[in-house]
Amino acid sequence: MPAIEVRNLKKSYGATVAVDGISFEVERGECFGLLGPNGAGKSTTIHCVVGALRPDSGEVRLDGEADPTRPSVRAKIGVAPQPIALYEDLTAEENLEFFGKLYNLGADVRKTRIEMALEFSGLAARRKDRVSTYSGGMQRRLNLVSGILHDPPVILLDEPTVGVDPQSRNLIFDNIESLKRLGRTIVYTTHYMEEAQRLCDRVAIIDRGKILALDTVEGLLRAHGGPPTVQVEFARKPAALEDLGGEWEENTLRVRTERPMEVLGRIAGMGDAFQHVSIERADLEAVFLHLTGKKLRD
Repeated sequence: MPAIEVRNLKKSYGATVAVDGISFEVERGECFGLLGPNGAGKSTTIHCVVGALRPDSGEVRLDGEADPTRPSVRAKIGVAPQPIALYEDLTAEENLEFFGKLYNLGADVRKTRIEMALEFSGLAARRKDRVSTYSGGMQRRLNLVSGILHDPPVILLDEPTVGVDPQSRNLIFDNIESLKRLGRTIVYTTHYMEEAQRLCDRVAIIDRGKILALDTVEGLLRAHGGPPTVQVEFARKPAALEDLGGEWEENTLRVRTERPMEVLGRIAGMGDAFQHVSIERADLEAVFLHLTGKKLRD
């Protein structure tokens, strides 16, 4: 039985259709990505899955149980929302104490979990400082551990690295990979394709409220990424390579081809001096461009 089942989910705000018939399943222990630009419907989908919004139609089942608004179902879910859900006038320790009580954790369990959360987030040394003094990255890290203090089996992370510094971003990645190793089921929304490629077992590409493609990263690249690109930078632009096709930018040639080594062999055989050669495979940015006709960050 999948950890999460979403069937024909629809949600509109007036005339605006935010989620338009989305269906997917997330297996236990899987990190499942929802990749798409801002406004694609990712956050609305998450809100419906956790029961914060009621869909206009469709069904969500968590661990085989319907209606995520029920307390018994919600107890299985941890959420790190995109807006920071912390009290800035409280310290990290006080925030975690508050959320621990909301989760009905007993005093001994709460104390143990708070210590683990502070270590996990790298905030133990700043535990007594008010959240208002934290950087954006530190707040994001505390936001994440506050949502999983009760050790839920299902975790939903909505754009958890927005606005963070590189150090905090890498620490959040390490945290998520640790949770994966512990067997937690994770749904991860992002508009950063490199995050989806690093973290997610499968990715659903979403735009305008619809899932356009769903597969492993490798499967998406094979089906929609197109051929590799050979890029060659010459000392000076040669005159005899027009039949290779491709695109020139000053002295640099880019050729998309299923046979990159043949292209490189022909270029080497011409005897023209080149300064740099690379073969670039497609990434999820190319997949999104192929599916939608626009770049992911448009």
